[in-house]
Amino acid sequence: MPIGVPKVFDLVTETKPEEERDSLSPDSWVDVYDRLYQERLLFLGKEADPETSNQVMGLFIALSLEDPIKQFFLFINSPGGALISGVGIFDTMRGLPQDVHTICVGLAASIASFILAGGSDYKRIAYPHSRVMIHQPASSFFESPLGEFIVESNELLRMREMLVRAYQCRTHQSFWAISEDMERDVFLSPKEAQTHGLVDLVGFATLFPKPNLNTNLNPNIFLDLN
Repeated sequence: MPIGVPKVFDLVTETKPEEERDSLSPDSWVDVYDRLYQERLLFLGKEADPETSNQVMGLFIALSLEDPIKQFFLFINSPGGALISGVGIFDTMRGLPQDVHTICVGLAASIASFILAGGSDYKRIAYPHSRVMIHQPASSFFESPLGEFIVESNELLRMREMLVRAYQCRTHQSFWAISEDMERDVFLSPKEAQTHGLVDLVGFATLFPKPNLNTNLNPNIFLDLN
């Protein structure tokens, strides 16, 4: 029998004395992911389809309006997904006034590697046992009149060039080096991803210091680099 997702105190309730918490109603408890969102900890843990990307973009925008200073941490463990959906997340992150830490905790493949590279400068991290994969965009086979097929092909080529130029801007690699790498599935170790400029650091992002009685648990990144 599944145990479900646990519930925790919300951010306001957590700061209250323990004796006051005992008398609070069940409404003071929130879903654990909602509690993490309050700390600006977001997750991309599946394919970036329209529903998932809209949820992530909505969280970025809503939380950004709530606090225009507090930094975001986006944890990525995704096999990729739809090109347009991933580009939407990338552009949303790049347009925020706050810094966005992107952290690869398992796999960042296809468009997820593009999102990983879109984090703020010097704040893109790959865990030591993670993997990053880049390749060119693909389109499924479809039957259509020749004119529509040509339009679709031209749009796919345009999107490919857009991706290469965006990777070029974020990685400082040459256009042709990136274009050649994207010709096939290229799996990179964390160190290789760092060499390619997709991430800045390889190590662990420890978001919370060791707790003590006087510690207020707010995200404050500490790196344990290998």
